[in-house]
Amino acid sequence: MYLIVAAAAAVVHLGVLWNGFVLDDLSIILANPVVHSLSGVWQAFGTSYFPSNIDVSAYRPLTVATYALDWSIHSRAWFHVVNIVWHVAASMLVALLARRWAGDAAGLVAGLVFAVHPVHVEAVANVVGRNELMAAVFTLLAVYAALERGSVLWSAAAMAAAVLSKENGAVAPGLITLAWILGVRPAPPRRRLATFVASWIVIGAAYLGLRWTVLHGFLRGPGNTAPVFLGLDAFDIRLTATAALGDVARLLLFPLALSADYSPDHRTAVHSLLDGRLAVGVLVLGLWALLLGVAWRRGRKVEAFGLGWIPIAYSPVANLLFPIQILIAERTLYLPSVGLALAVGAMSRGLAGRRLAAVAALVVVLGGARSAFRVPVWRDQHTVALGLIRDAPRSYFTWRYVGWDHLWSGRYDRAIQALRVSSEIFPRDARVYIAAAHAEFALKRPAAAESLLRRADAVCERCVTLYRSEAFFARMRGDSVTADWLTAHERSLRSSTPP
Repeated sequence: MYLIVAAAAAVVHLGVLWNGFVLDDLSIILANPVVHSLSGVWQAFGTSYFPSNIDVSAYRPLTVATYALDWSIHSRAWFHVVNIVWHVAASMLVALLARRWAGDAAGLVAGLVFAVHPVHVEAVANVVGRNELMAAVFTLLAVYAALERGSVLWSAAAMAAAVLSKENGAVAPGLITLAWILGVRPAPPRRRLATFVASWIVIGAAYLGLRWTVLHGFLRGPGNTAPVFLGLDAFDIRLTATAALGDVARLLLFPLALSADYSPDHRTAVHSLLDGRLAVGVLVLGLWALLLGVAWRRGRKVEAFGLGWIPIAYSPVANLLFPIQILIAERTLYLPSVGLALAVGAMSRGLAGRRLAAVAALVVVLGGARSAFRVPVWRDQHTVALGLIRDAPRSYFTWRYVGWDHLWSGRYDRAIQALRVSSEIFPRDARVYIAAAHAEFALKRPAAAESLLRRADAVCERCVTLYRSEAFFARMRGDSVTADWLTAHERSLRSSTPP
């Protein structure tokens, strides 16, 4: 069973071996000097996730350490091999838990659902999706160690590794507690339970202290709020986040339409209680609560646990507790989808023989085909740009990325056209104006470039890091003149900004 699940997880994603670096890979890996030497394995624990000259709002040192190890192999394909290995491990762990709790058939179906689910392609195919993969593997290990082994030490170690891979590993205590409450496994004696709770408190305090020390605060740097939330009050943010649950349900249950971006105007804010999108989100919540209640009343503990897993795992990125940098991203559904796989697997526990084979084959064929055809979208910067145009043509980010792709290739006039479309859709992202200024300066139109930089400064409170980033990529392209000009502007902006 485990070999079948592992093979499915690997085969449908084999196409990623021909993928390059795209989107955040460029800044987190290519532009990050920490990654470029083996010393980065330990230096990662003293630096932010993004290079410090770009953004210091996230702390994921264990993931960055693995990038430093990969870089030493001097193979772009190796980065993707490692991602596949992490995904295979996560899929096998899902199968293991489902098998222990609901039998062999449940283990096979749950493992296959998770292995080939199309919403996972972004996390596997984009190298920086590894933080999702690693956090999921370590969270699953923390749950396994607590529920199946009763080990405080191993569960705590896995949880620590999870939060050092990505912040959402902090949901492990909630998942473990839910399993005890639902009776998936009996709760430990009071003394052991107190030890578990104490270990969670110690890990949480240690992580927060380390994060504060390294980042000099919990959040710093540009872009700490999703563009769709800019200018919204807390109530409208929650309305918009609730409406987004419709997309979450669609992506988990019917992942036919996929997209690398969900920015304005592909997705826009919700301001009214009468908005139809809000009604869809509320309906999703209602149906989920109904299913959970039915499963609980009928004693279907594993199905109830799977349904409960989804909101707990999704809560750090749901924008309901606090707003984050994105409204929706398919990669963030990686850990929540474990709950779906467990619930579907548990529902299949009575299958055997030909019926089980038919269900397994159907899952592999439908999910595997969609995933395999989605993988080439992440091949390189150009294919991502084309995919964005097809999947999210109304997104300002789409045209920003298309403009950046043209800029990187030296097609400056076309870059300016695409960036102009981006700014017309959403005029509040300074990166659009800085990239357009880059193109104008390369075309030897300094007056137009300076005008664009003034617009960037007007909409950005912390543009210093954005100028550093743009200058870095200009220098990577061999355009040192433009890089020096952007650096000079950054220095003048920094000197004029009060400390």
